[in-house]
Amino acid sequence: MTPAHFAFSTAFALGLTGLTFHRTHLLSALLCLEGMMLSLFVALSLWSLQLGCTNFSIAPMLLLAFSACEAGAGLALLVATARTHGTDRLQNLNLLQC
Repeated sequence: MTPAHFAFSTAFALGLTGLTFHRTHLLSALLCLEGMMLSLFVALSLWSLQLGCTNFSIAPMLLLAFSACEAGAGLALLVATARTHGTDRLQNLNLLQC
């Protein structure tokens, strides 16, 4: 395992463990998701560089665009829940009460 492969796989695993164990606030969940997407972007970029084929060079940019859209939608949901519920704690959100 190369050091670069170890670095982005560890970053993805840390983001995943942060998402599973520290789910108290919506903002912390969104930050963990962004960390996971950033490590996937680095992995896909290094993979397309090592492959040397120009056909796969658009894939990291496409992933980054989807990640930006996901971040925008997540922040919009964060603002909407903070306005309606008064907090971003995930324990206070109940879909059955809507």
